[in-house]
Amino acid sequence: MMHTVNARHTTPRVWLVGAFAVVAAVISGVCIGAVHIAPLDALAVIVNHIPGFHVSTSASASDSAIIWDLRFPRIVLALLVGAMLSTSGCSYQGTFRNPLADPYLLGVSAGAGLGATTCIVVTNSHSVHWLLPLAAFTGAMIAVGLTYTLGRSALVGRSATSLVLAGVAVASMLTAIQTLVQQRNSDKIREVYGWILGRLSTSGWSDVQLVAPYIVICLVVLFQYRRVLDVFAVGDEEALTMGLPVARARAAIIIAASLGTAAAVSVTGLIGFVGIIVPHSLRLIMGNSYRRLLPQTAMYGGVFLVCADIVARTALAPQEIPIGVVTALIGAPFFLFVLGSSRQGDLT
Repeated sequence: MMHTVNARHTTPRVWLVGAFAVVAAVISGVCIGAVHIAPLDALAVIVNHIPGFHVSTSASASDSAIIWDLRFPRIVLALLVGAMLSTSGCSYQGTFRNPLADPYLLGVSAGAGLGATTCIVVTNSHSVHWLLPLAAFTGAMIAVGLTYTLGRSALVGRSATSLVLAGVAVASMLTAIQTLVQQRNSDKIREVYGWILGRLSTSGWSDVQLVAPYIVICLVVLFQYRRVLDVFAVGDEEALTMGLPVARARAAIIIAASLGTAAAVSVTGLIGFVGIIVPHSLRLIMGNSYRRLLPQTAMYGGVFLVCADIVARTALAPQEIPIGVVTALIGAPFFLFVLGSSRQGDLT
């Protein structure tokens, strides 16, 4: 109750801190690396690419290329993917009324992984880049459909654990099929394995341009349903009496969250636990109102993934840790905390 009472007063502060965190994360991501770049030079290079603006800078041509062609696209991609994964997790939790729901745990990421793996195996190198989002989306929708069907058919289909158990089962099955596909196409194993571990390395702006339309549209759709997610909290029967088309609204949310997740993981690989870490961290501060929680989850999700990427790039430099490993190391203990809290009834 304390979180709910204070949420209205903490919201502006959370927005202010979030805006500062976005700026700090972007600057840190651009400046930190094998080649150190001064923050003012990095800002100047970015500003100079905005039409109508020109700022003098001491950055060399090579530094400018590193900033604009390598590091900044990677940061923008991290902001987009982090926002999408965290918002999808938050939306799934509200839709299923389950604090443990997450694109990774519901099998959506595994389904997208199977779709992407199949795409890598059966298509040529020229078309695979553009077909990956479609293949990943198809796999994600199959996975979430199976998970939701199995979860609802269980004897306690609406409990806090049955949906997660169904997701684990679906994810295991799809992962097994994916492994079989890999074994029968051993020449593609390295490419598939690199994708599975998760990575944010880019060769420029192409990945950003590829996924940005999917992610932006899906985020806009999910934001439109943030008040509906608050209504879902009272239960389907009560929502129906309030005139809410429950089935249609739930389908729209699931499709938008799944499409966005599929688009995100199609270029970054499987990055887990973002959809649990960020929403639940904010719930501890703001309470459970999705009207305020959902947009801020998107903002802080982007910041979280940028910071995780900085750790992945620098912790074992010059080697780079797959970002999926970093998020798993943080997310696994956090998931156990959320699981314990849900059993005690602290989270709904």
